[in-house]
Amino acid sequence: MPHPPAWIETAADARAVLQGRWTAGALGSKKAWRAAQAALAQVAPGAAWDLRALQAFDHLGALTLWQHWGRQWPAQLQAHEGQRALLERVAALRTAELPQERRGLGARVDAFGTAILGALAQLRDFVALAGQLLLSTLRLLAAPQRGPWRDFSGHLYRIGAQALPITALVGFLIGVVLAYLMSQVLRQFGAETFIVNILGLALIRELGPLLAAVLIAGRSGSAITAQIGVMRVTEELDAMRVLGIPKGFRLVLPRAMALAIAMPLIAVWTTVAALIGGVLAADVTLGINASYFLEALPRVVQAANLGLAVGKSFVFGLFIALIGCHYGLRVKPNTESLGQGTTASVVTSITAVILIDALFAVVFKNVGI
Repeated sequence: MPHPPAWIETAADARAVLQGRWTAGALGSKKAWRAAQAALAQVAPGAAWDLRALQAFDHLGALTLWQHWGRQWPAQLQAHEGQRALLERVAALRTAELPQERRGLGARVDAFGTAILGALAQLRDFVALAGQLLLSTLRLLAAPQRGPWRDFSGHLYRIGAQALPITALVGFLIGVVLAYLMSQVLRQFGAETFIVNILGLALIRELGPLLAAVLIAGRSGSAITAQIGVMRVTEELDAMRVLGIPKGFRLVLPRAMALAIAMPLIAVWTTVAALIGGVLAADVTLGINASYFLEALPRVVQAANLGLAVGKSFVFGLFIALIGCHYGLRVKPNTESLGQGTTASVVTSITAVILIDALFAVVFKNVGI
């Protein structure tokens, strides 16, 4: 009967003599592993062990023996120098005590302080990036012929033109949903005509720019972080530093300019698509046709609301670009950090957009109302 890949023979002096190959490759199958465990179980407690006849021995075999020995050295062991060194390495790894994690109020205070310091460091780097963008803008104004216009046009196309279909679709559906829900409530009070006031003010002043900014933060903000992060992974940023190419002028400036210009246009486009969806839904549910809607909308919604929407969309685009570049430049040269940076960029951008929108709502509460 053939022997399994790893087995044990009992010598005349009751020594347990290991035979075969005690390696990961030999013990990889369930049959070989069970045979090895059965052979170990048949060895009498306190027996002497002899490893000198082994054909091959690796960390898995050493770990298997060490666990069978109860994580302590047997009373008698005969092994070659290399086999003994391997067992000593496994013993050191298996018996090393991990540092105990501190718990309690002191540890929580330390963790909270560390988080605060990390947030302050992030804020410092973001302010430095904003200042660098300002200096890059002044440099561009001083020598516009040397500006990164090709990069700017490419980003403007990818951020602006390629985002039009998805923003129009989402805006249209949001308009339909809002008009349908509001029509159900307004019909109960006989105030169907006020749907123009509510829908026009909500979409033009708030929901249109906010919805467009959230979509662009998830679509283009993450792309900016990923692009710059990949440059970090592939060491292109290090090459730019060696060549003396300023990152702020070549990477941050064209993206910030493209988003700052494209964001107001996308916000208006999204608002128009939402209004079209709202008009169609109002016509179906309330019988308010498009001609009445177009006639009443300029009277009930002041033009200042459109100016406010365009202005805050500009700020949205600028902050989304800065946050995307900020997290992209902080990516470490590994793929795990790239994924974490992209996720953090999207979450931070959306949060910043909502905070800025709330700030605009408070500061300009008397404008266009």
